[in-house]
Amino acid sequence: MVRPYEALYIVDPETSDEDMTTITEKYRNVVVEQGGEVEEINRWDRRRLAYEVMGRTEGIYVLMTFKAESGVETELGRVMRISDDVLRHLITRRDED
Repeated sequence: MVRPYEALYIVDPETSDEDMTTITEKYRNVVVEQGGEVEEINRWDRRRLAYEVMGRTEGIYVLMTFKAESGVETELGRVMRISDDVLRHLITRRDED
């Protein structure tokens, strides 16, 4: 069953624009290769973190919305967890309104 999801992840604020493009494409490809469909990727500006994470007090937030089977969400979370380019991530299922 295809469901809508949101993936919010935080990237190191010192990351260059070229590297940000590579990072967002990397996670988009994880979803697409698993049979999902990415609806939108929004890169937010640099923002202050609520608390220090891995020695950083700021981060670049990226919000990706996608539709996929539940296994895709699991695989995306696994890839983000083992990647060094993501400080924190959160993947949630959206309401199907």
